[in-house]
This record gives sequence, C-alpha cells and structure tokens, in this order.
Amino acid sequence: MADTDRQTRLDALLARPPVAQLMALLNTDGAETRIVGGAVRNTLLGLPTSDIDLATTLLPEAVTTRAKAAGLKVVPTGIAHGTVTVVVAHAPFEVTTLRRDVATDGRHATVVFSRSFEEDALRRDFTINQLSLAGDGVVHDYAGGLADLSARKVRFIGDPRLRIGEDFLRIMRFFRFHAEYGAGPLDAAGLSACVALTSGMTRLSAERVRAELLKLLAARGACCVVPDFVGSGVWGQTTGGHAADLDAFDRAIAAFPDSDAVTRLAALAVRGAGDPGALDEHFRLSRAEHTRLDDVARLLGRWPNPDAVTVSDVQRAGLDMGRTATADTLAVLAARLGMARARQLAELPTPVSPFRGAAVLALGVKPGPEIGVVLARAHDLWADTGFPDDQAAQAHCLAEAVRERTGQAPAQA
Repeated sequence: MADTDRQTRLDALLARPPVAQLMALLNTDGAETRIVGGAVRNTLLGLPTSDIDLATTLLPEAVTTRAKAAGLKVVPTGIAHGTVTVVVAHAPFEVTTLRRDVATDGRHATVVFSRSFEEDALRRDFTINQLSLAGDGVVHDYAGGLADLSARKVRFIGDPRLRIGEDFLRIMRFFRFHAEYGAGPLDAAGLSACVALTSGMTRLSAERVRAELLKLLAARGACCVVPDFVGSGVWGQTTGGHAADLDAFDRAIAAFPDSDAVTRLAALAVRGAGDPGALDEHFRLSRAEHTRLDDVARLLGRWPNPDAVTVSDVQRAGLDMGRTATADTLAVLAARLGMARARQLAELPTPVSPFRGAAVLALGVKPGPEIGVVLARAHDLWADTGFPDDQAAQAHCLAEAVRERTGQAPAQA
C-alpha cells in the first residue's frame, strides 16, 4: 500500500468530527489517548471502519469527569476493566484505560491499570490488532504488525501458547481473523498451538464460541480457512464430533457468495432432523437461527432425492415455509444439484397464496381446525396444476379441497 494513501486515510479517521472532539478532550494536561485495534487495522487496509475504540492513560473516573464536563453522555460499560463508553454526536466510543494482565484463567483476565501503551499492546492477541494511532497521525507498532498487515499474515504476539492460554477463545479468533484479513497458509506456529490446546475450548461458554463461529463462517475467506478449522480438530472439539461436510460448504459459498453465516452453517452441518438440536446444544443458537436450521432439515427430509426436485417442488416449499428456508436448503444442496441449477431454482418467484380462511367459511366449512386442513389441500391442488393465476382454476382447487374434506359439494361453488 502506498504510504501517502495510507496516511491520508489515517488523517481522515482522526479528522472525523466526533473523533477529533473526543481526542482533543482527552489529550490535555499530560494525558495521552490513541485509537487502537480494529479501527487502525481496517483503516490501514482501506476497509470500512465503524466501531472506534480508544486507549488512554487516564483513569475511568477522569475520562468520565472530562466527558461530562463537556456535556457528553457517559456509560460505565466495563468500569471494572477500565472501560467507559462516551457518546459524541450519537456515536459511541469505548475508552479504556491502559492495562496490564496480572492473572488469566483461559477465559478472563485480572488487570491493573498502566500508563504504558507498549505494555497494553503486547497483552493483545495478534500483531495486526496491537497497532495504535496517536493524535499526531503516527502509527505505533510494538510487535511487527505493520509488516504482517502488508503480508496479510495473522500471527500471535510472542509465544502462541501463552497467548492462547490467556483466553482459549483466541483459537477461534485465529481462524476467524485469517479468514477475514489473511492470505495464503495459516501461520504454522499459531496453527500448531491451536491444535495442541484445542481441549481448552471446553472451558468457554457456548455463547462466546457461537459468536466467533458465525463470524468465521461469514468471513470473506471462510471457504479457504474452514477446512483447516475442521482439520485442526477445533470443530470436532466444539461440536462433540459432529460431522462436517466441507464439499457442501464450499459449493454453497461458490453458488451463493452472499450467503450469511446461518446458511453456511446449514451447508456445513445440517443433514437430518437431529442436527439443528445438536448444534443448538453446543452453540446456544438464537431462536431465529435454530428455526432456520430446523427448516432446512425439514426440507431436506421432503427432498430425499435432490435430482428429482422440480420447479413446482421449490415453489411449493416457498409457499409453505418461506423464501429463506427454500434458499437455505438449495444452498445446502448446491453440491448435489449443481451450482447453476441451485441458483436457478433459488431465483424462482415464490407464489402468493390466493386462498383465505374467509373463502373456506363461505363454502360452508365450519370454523376451527378444518379451515387449515382445507387450505393446505387447496394449496396442494393449486401446486399440482402449476399455480394457475386464473381465478376460475383457483376457485376449482378450493372447491375440490372442500369436497374432499367434507364429502359433499361446497355450499357455494
């Protein structure tokens, strides 16, 4: 990357009005505050920067006092660890006092406050995440992060085993950050340490693991990194040995490059009715995520032979279960259907039902569960005839559904 372009982006970051206001507020009377972490990394790479975190020599109480004196809202989001959130022009900024770890247990760290940016930087996970940007536009690098960023290399700071032992979630983050920012093979020393310490993952909460897993699956380089993730044993450790279909995962991404993490998880790991529950047990999925995986399992059961899936089958699935469930399942089946056919089927319009409960009542069916049964049968007949738009044909489907259910002609045909 050209130095001038890089510096222009850094200067533009510092010049954002809320950033400039907060930096000016905190960089007085001998205190120093810098932008740290992802905002610096992404700005250097020319990637979008949303969350901007700051590290400061000021104690949380001093940050709070200065911010409130300037009329800014302050939220004590992590006061025990030195973090307060300052809201400037509706934009939140996490401001954290420089820290030093005094004890770690593989999940959390006990810290004391510090005034050393270098000490604070070297407690972080990867070299590309320890960069800091001072108010004068200078990037400070204490661990070779700039070189690694240029080489697209994700490397632990210092001894990988020590870094992982401080927080075993860093195993997941190693794969995720390489999928997002790396290129080429994973760092050998980092990968070796992850494999050796995989059992430490059992100490983490399912929620933390889930969050990292979904970020990994959604990352731009997921198709290149997930095979290493599975092969390393980390996937098996976190899922109790749940099977992973790497071919289906790869084809799903190739066919649907804009697919989200839940679609990709389905492609990787959902093949039958029991899979969504098993994944939920290990990852504590949200209700919406579990529902999507369960819908995929149900449609896979409906389509045991993908080669026989027809346009009508796909349209009926969209009508019954929605477009998302249908698209997710077609992504899972892309390896068996062929990518072109999977995309073609996913682009089919979903029919809009012309049938309503009021029309069933008008044909003499009594209120209650029978209404739903008749509507379902009417949908079957409508699908069997190719989803006709003709109102007479639709009326015939509904009347026939009523006749089949009641054994007599509808009260009003």
